[in-house]
Amino acid sequence: MDETALINSAQNGDLDSFNTLILHYQDSVFHTALRILGDEDLAEDAAQEAFISAFRSISSFRGGSFRAWILRTVTNACYDELRRQKRRPTTPLEPETSDGEEMDSPKWMADPNMTPAEKSEADELEHAIQHCLDALPTDFRTAVVLADIQGLDYSEVAAAARVPLGTIKSRLARARLRLRECLRGFEELLPASFRLEGEGSQ
Repeated sequence: MDETALINSAQNGDLDSFNTLILHYQDSVFHTALRILGDEDLAEDAAQEAFISAFRSISSFRGGSFRAWILRTVTNACYDELRRQKRRPTTPLEPETSDGEEMDSPKWMADPNMTPAEKSEADELEHAIQHCLDALPTDFRTAVVLADIQGLDYSEVAAAARVPLGTIKSRLARARLRLRECLRGFEELLPASFRLEGEGSQ
């Protein structure tokens, strides 16, 4: 995908080019919204709002990471939704099926090469991580989702959250400490590469 060419075409009003960009990033956008809002329907609404907003404002994109730009857009949409709800999200972050039943294995965690035992362990680990994320304040959770799950650098996270870089560093340090403490209760599920004891800052 020639992202730069697609962006230029989209900025000139080419809807097909914009849709190609969105198709490439839609999973990241939706999963970011889901982890921040904790509700699949709200996440879908926020993602849709983000895409509409991105199309309207793509002419303002001045280069750099388009992925960071689109994730900043969905973060803003999530914050708008939380302000409308006037509440912190309290629903579980585990995704549900269309009939409201909790999914045994989120589709984005699926690995066709897993054995049944490995799949079961992966499911348990995913639920443990989601449980601990859900316990974080919204601002902390947003910082962790953008930095540690979506892989944005600190400056990109700060821009997305519209706060100073130092604030993001502080939020991440405190959020990671809370996650580490929470995940100690699920230590038997964590692979060696995921151990949090003695973990330094990114």
